[in-house]
Amino acid sequence: MDRISQLVLRGEKAWDTGDYLSVQQCLQQLISLVGTQSLGKFGDREKLLDWAVFLLEAGDFQQRWEIAKIFGRLGEIAIPRLLVLLADEEAEEELRWYGVRILGELKSPQAIAPLIELLQTSEDEDLQLMATNALAQIGESAIPAIAQLLASPATRLQAVRCLSYIHHHQTIDYLLPLIQDEDAFVRLTVIEALGSFQEPRVITALVEALTDPVATVRKEAVTALGYRPDLRDSHHLCQHLQPRLFDVNLEVCCAAAIALGRMGCDTANQYLYNVFQSDHTPKRLQLEIIRSLSWSGIISGVRYLEKIIHNCCEITLCQEIITCLGRISHPSLQIKATEILQEMLQKPHPSTHNTEIRWAIAFSLGQLAQTSAIDAVTKLLEDQEEIVRIHAIAALKRLAPKIASQN
Repeated sequence: MDRISQLVLRGEKAWDTGDYLSVQQCLQQLISLVGTQSLGKFGDREKLLDWAVFLLEAGDFQQRWEIAKIFGRLGEIAIPRLLVLLADEEAEEELRWYGVRILGELKSPQAIAPLIELLQTSEDEDLQLMATNALAQIGESAIPAIAQLLASPATRLQAVRCLSYIHHHQTIDYLLPLIQDEDAFVRLTVIEALGSFQEPRVITALVEALTDPVATVRKEAVTALGYRPDLRDSHHLCQHLQPRLFDVNLEVCCAAAIALGRMGCDTANQYLYNVFQSDHTPKRLQLEIIRSLSWSGIISGVRYLEKIIHNCCEITLCQEIITCLGRISHPSLQIKATEILQEMLQKPHPSTHNTEIRWAIAFSLGQLAQTSAIDAVTKLLEDQEEIVRIHAIAALKRLAPKIASQN
């Protein structure tokens, strides 16, 4: 008798004696042995299903978590029993939650209508969320049924979430009209769903959403467009994003700075620099602009940082610029960044009276790893503050290991 047959026989004996823990162990060992194959090939599927359903109903949360894995190996034979469980409003919510979860993993079209009904009738948020996930797992075949839920305000948000999780181009036609929905949460979810689609009509809708009356919706539109630098010129994205730097909501302003930084062009960097220069720009936005200029990946971003630091003595801003310069990865930009940091030490820059600024410069020069900085870093070995000397030694370990070993 092979190993699988032995396990089935042992499970039968355990079932007959009420040793349900052993039944569960047998089922789990069967899964390990058969791999991704169906359990039906190795025993009476109805019998195995009876075991699994009983253990699912009787187990605690952790036991149910383990038993749920078995249903996927039983296949569609399990669906009718799970649908009965789903329809039983007297069953405990956790048990129904597991039933919904398993139905989603089985990905059967048979489950679409019952899951849709559950979304319409259940008031349990966890159950609704799991039903949403289950429909998304079923995928493309569920789209027409889910779309019917868009007609009712009561189920529209859940339907939009389902469609966003499915992420199929067929959902675009259903989602686009809802970008003007009265419910801000619906509009927000629609924008999240549409953000990664490349169709021109989607980009047009996202641009229109930049002026939405609700800040969270505007921010999501800004963020979505920020991930599309490939459409920067064809859709004039920099020009559309620039006004959001002056948004009444600071979160939107910061999102716009990040998005413009991702555009990677001189126009975007100029917009960022101009806003930084304003006396009315909050420090948080200034910090975001500094980071965005450094992330732009082009020389104008580094040059604007140089201009800023030449006219800035505010320690927090200077330290952020120094940190960002040290993180630049493009070789040609690293050379310029190194020059800026060296100049801060040589002139010296007014902020270098601050200990944190000096060790930050040492650290960033070490990160940039340009040998032209060896002399500047070596001079920091004479600094009166130990923390500065420690960072200088660490930098020299990358720039000039022999000098570092002597200190």
